[in-house]
Amino acid sequence: MILIADSGSTKTDWVLISTTKEVLLKNTTKGLNPTVFSDTDLYKTITSNTEVMKHVNEVSHVFFYGAGCGTERPKNVLYEVLQEIFTAATVSIKEDIYAAAYAVSEKKEGIVCILGTGSNCSYFDGKEVLLSKVPSLGYILMDDASGNYFGRILLRDFFYRKMPKKLHDKFQKEYNLYPDDVKLNLYKKGSPNSYLASFASFLVTHKNEPYCSEIIKNGFSDFIENQITQYDKVYDLPIHFVGSISYFLQEELRHALKSFRLNSGNFIQKPIDNLVTYHIS
Repeated sequence: MILIADSGSTKTDWVLISTTKEVLLKNTTKGLNPTVFSDTDLYKTITSNTEVMKHVNEVSHVFFYGAGCGTERPKNVLYEVLQEIFTAATVSIKEDIYAAAYAVSEKKEGIVCILGTGSNCSYFDGKEVLLSKVPSLGYILMDDASGNYFGRILLRDFFYRKMPKKLHDKFQKEYNLYPDDVKLNLYKKGSPNSYLASFASFLVTHKNEPYCSEIIKNGFSDFIENQITQYDKVYDLPIHFVGSISYFLQEELRHALKSFRLNSGNFIQKPIDNLVTYHIS
């Protein structure tokens, strides 16, 4: 059996495929970003997936695509955890941008971007991914236009009272914003980037409000300038996107790309279904 996992910082989608190319199960667990979670947390999350664990000894190959797997140290941590669990399997781990490229590019040359809890951008030549010229330094310094990027802005503006009053009141009613609880989630709990990203849905819901539309516009401009335009052939290639932020704000993102004279490509929310097709074929 082949086990495929596509993992962000918030969620991991799992698919198990039989030797006859039949999809046996599909489910979702918490995210498995090895730069955020300890090896113990990674182990617990994977082994808590009881449906997958029923077939643990039958899995011959694990293809894992994940956020935080772009550098050797966290990648090796995750590899050791997966190898400990799936003892009979050959384990392959690649950064989540590979899953995006395989899922969205139709095996053609293009720029492939992820805008979800975090953000990323790479060039795909139709076969191989050329990783970003800019190393990712995580959610504190980078991740432009991601869920955690927008969530951070909303939280700061709320507490600095920069939100319009109508939105300030709605934001306060919708979320637990007690300062002690906010600090607990940011500095003591295990996934601060996912916590920040949880506020981004407010921006999507109220995207037509001038305050929100300006934040969205500025975030997309930052991402385009800092990530997409680093590639030499960018003006001649389609720009593809994977992730909830780009999917639910694709109209605004298409407009931002057009203002930079860039070409919109495909937009999908989750790559897992297309990723299964890629591996089966």
